Amino acid sequence: MSAYVFGPVPSRRLGRSLGIDPVPLKTCNWNCVYCQLGRSVPVINDRRDYLPPDEIVEEVERVLRIQEEQIDWVTFLASGEPTLHASLGRMIRQVKAVTRIPVAVITNGALLYRPEVRDDLMAADAVLPSLDAGTAALYRAINRSHPECTFDRLVNGLLSFRRAYTGKMWVEVMLIKGLNDTEDSLRDLARMLRNLQPDQVHLTTPVRPPAEPWVEPPEEQGLQRARSLLGDWVQVERPLVGTVKLCGFDSLTDALVAVVSRHPMTEEELVQLLPDWPRDGVLQALMGLLQSGRLQVVERYGRRFWASQRARYG
Repeated sequence: MSAYVFGPVPSRRLGRSLGIDPVPLKTCNWNCVYCQLGRSVPVINDRRDYLPPDEIVEEVERVLRIQEEQIDWVTFLASGEPTLHASLGRMIRQVKAVTRIPVAVITNGALLYRPEVRDDLMAADAVLPSLDAGTAALYRAINRSHPECTFDRLVNGLLSFRRAYTGKMWVEVMLIKGLNDTEDSLRDLARMLRNLQPDQVHLTTPVRPPAEPWVEPPEEQGLQRARSLLGDWVQVERPLVGTVKLCGFDSLTDALVAVVSRHPMTEEELVQLLPDWPRDGVLQALMGLLQSGRLQVVERYGRRFWASQRARYG
């Protein structure tokens, strides 16, 4: 069974992405209201080797030997925040030494104010940090960060990284109805983006179960307002559904737990995602995992999502 590596899975931005998860669920210094993995309890900001880096890299190498031709990107993204792993930079460089596939890091960017974290990410081909707010007050309301991860540190870290980094910097903005989709909040955010000058801005909306039940995606008017105010580089990212052959899983139950622990999904999405197993087998396995306490069902937007039992939702 793959403990740290999953996929390749279809990604909205990275095609067929082989995911690398270097920290346990939910090791994060943010507690975002929209997070599909639930609440961060507690919010953690200690940087250390949460999982053995050598084992992570060895597992990546094993998967690449089998599936390299089917992978577009190798992506460090965590069941939390990947830059909290102290050996992230070494792992990025070791992976790049064994494959020509580009390496991306999806991060909240909260630790980029630290020079050693910026150095760790320099070897990546693309870095995708988050910027959901243009003011400190809205940042606290949406991202609910660790006290050490202030808004000023986030902005200064992003600017410092942008000046030094030669790869692709794609900023992700999660748009939430009633919070950051108003004209004032979007103008504040647009001012930050103009200073930052990223290569692209990826505008996303909550499509997975958010940590807090009151979080809703913006209406079409809010999306149009964001397109208009945030600049020409904005791309609206729609959910991408496809099939995947999960490497390293002989057990359907292990495959299901691995997928939904990183990306909560509906039954229909899981059936489409796992074509190597029959529909009835997938549904039967899900019910067994629910009864055994390994998975839970979270209802959002009138839909039933399957998620890890360890994830905490409001």
